[in-house]
Amino acid sequence: MEEASPVPPPPDAGAAFVLESKGGWWHAGFHLTTAIVGPTILTLPYAFRGLGWGVGLAALTIVGAVTFYAYTLMSKVLDHCEKQGRRHIRFRELAADVLGSGWMFYLVVFFQTAINTGVSIGCVLLAGECLKIMYSSLSPDGPLRLYHFIVMVTVVLILLSQLPSFHSLRHINLVSLFLSLGYTTLVAAGCINAGYSRNAPPRNYSLDSSKVQRAFNAFTSISILASLYGNGILPEIQATMAPPATGKMVKGLMLCYSVIIVTFYSAAVSGYWAFGNKVNSNVLNSLLPDSGPSLAPTWLLGLAVVFVLLQLLAIGLVYSQVAYEIIEKNSADIKKSKFSRRNLVPRLILRTLYMVFCGFMAAMLPFFGDIVAVVGAIGFIPLDFVLPMLLYNISIGPSKRSAIHWINIFIMVVFTGVGIMGAFASIRKLVLDAHQFKLFSNDVVG
Repeated sequence: MEEASPVPPPPDAGAAFVLESKGGWWHAGFHLTTAIVGPTILTLPYAFRGLGWGVGLAALTIVGAVTFYAYTLMSKVLDHCEKQGRRHIRFRELAADVLGSGWMFYLVVFFQTAINTGVSIGCVLLAGECLKIMYSSLSPDGPLRLYHFIVMVTVVLILLSQLPSFHSLRHINLVSLFLSLGYTTLVAAGCINAGYSRNAPPRNYSLDSSKVQRAFNAFTSISILASLYGNGILPEIQATMAPPATGKMVKGLMLCYSVIIVTFYSAAVSGYWAFGNKVNSNVLNSLLPDSGPSLAPTWLLGLAVVFVLLQLLAIGLVYSQVAYEIIEKNSADIKKSKFSRRNLVPRLILRTLYMVFCGFMAAMLPFFGDIVAVVGAIGFIPLDFVLPMLLYNISIGPSKRSAIHWINIFIMVVFTGVGIMGAFASIRKLVLDAHQFKLFSNDVVG
């Protein structure tokens, strides 16, 4: 007798409403680019100050190559499952299918929660800082403080969060792609201008004299790089493509990494070259020093800040989708329209509460650079540098004598160690920086 084909589970509200599968590979490319190429790349010069020129460029390249490889493997695992009649649209369900439904399911939920919440908080915080930069340039002695601008950003995100599905963000994310190219070009030009300016600060590329501190700084920097390349939501992004999705994600990855090559290297090289180991965790702040004249034209910085601010709204929406999918899976009624009162009211209330929580945490804990490092170590490294290789080795099952099998094991071992050390180093720095601020501080530490 022939074995019966697996029967897919009935769709739930989270799948039908939030992760509706209607897009093409180019839409997935837009989503991926927004998820990866965000204003967090403005921390790249800051990451380099813990690594130096040679190791920094090598680490940037290696981490990029590993993530592209990992995402390709992840897509192949999803394609493999889809061919067998099990199309997975959630990372946690993919892990449970391949690795078993016990603790691994909840571990992936924890990692994704750390990523989505951490990035959402970071987006709100950086967007608030962008507004504060613009406000301070127009009214240096104005009464508004950082947390006021965070409240403004939170309100805007609450309104935008009512867009019902991931696919409905496709046009926003296309604009986001061009915004990333725009502000990266402007910031790189600003850094080059600063480097050649008569007011340019003295540049020093030396690392910390203490070997212990140097090691901590290096692992923190690698955690930042991991978070910059990471996304942790590739299965959910692939779920937005109309079935069959087999083979389409690689095209989306190629589009995304074309943008990455342009933006990451230009931001990292220009920012670190201009400011060395004195660069701020947000290179825009280095271009606008607390004392002395601006190191770049006002119009250039203003336009860059506007581009950053607009893209942060798109990124906040993208990384909220997993939380919204979980919310709707448990609160919505699939038998009714997603725009019915039965589904609209819970969506409005619960998504608002989620964004209020992110805004409150951003205002209370203004640690942009440190948050990026902690999220990278705790969330992105396990999901993007370890699990894809493990899932591939188990589900596809390459021969134990094959090179790909041992390459995957090597990557898993190396990045598990990097993740542990990076988590320790980044949390340690977060604790140290906690002594430098008060709750609802007017400045971002770092």
